[in-house]
Amino acid sequence: MLYIVLVLVLAALGLLVAALITANSLWAWISIGLSVVAGLLLVFDWLRRRKKRSAENAAPVEETADDPADEAAESEEDDEEKPEDAEQTVLMPTTGELGDAEEAAEPQRTGDPGEEESDPADVAIVSELETEIVVVDEYPRYHVTTCAWLETRDTIPLGIGEARQLGFTPCALCTPDAEIAGQHRDKTKADG
Repeated sequence: MLYIVLVLVLAALGLLVAALITANSLWAWISIGLSVVAGLLLVFDWLRRRKKRSAENAAPVEETADDPADEAAESEEDDEEKPEDAEQTVLMPTTGELGDAEEAAEPQRTGDPGEEESDPADVAIVSELETEIVVVDEYPRYHVTTCAWLETRDTIPLGIGEARQLGFTPCALCTPDAEIAGQHRDKTKADG
């Protein structure tokens, strides 16, 4: 059926080109007629396949409804096969759940690190500075470049004041506010 539709569409295309070249409207009308016939054939084929599918789907439902004993036997067989095929999920303990001090002391490498609880004096100092810090796309924290959490992640350099204006907050692992404020205080003491 689809081959017939393909031939009709190609013939319609050829007639349309001929109508444009010769400026003969008869060829254009024949092209339109062939296109309509091809469309009707596609609709007829779709309806025929749809009716066939619904008849196939209705037949198995009637067969299983006639014999409930077979249905119960099949469900028992399925239940027996499921435990063999099923994969078991292994749950891993979270950090500190087993009481391992070594694991708890190790820095968090996945997920989002916590937010540093910054001293208001440090916040006032770093908000005025343009010291370069780094951020990671899709994470709300800013870090010093030596932060262990960064590892091999792609970073974006920003000034600390700009990062704060954009809504980034300091990382709890590398404590950038305390570190940068401390460096700034040491520098101003040395200069003064």
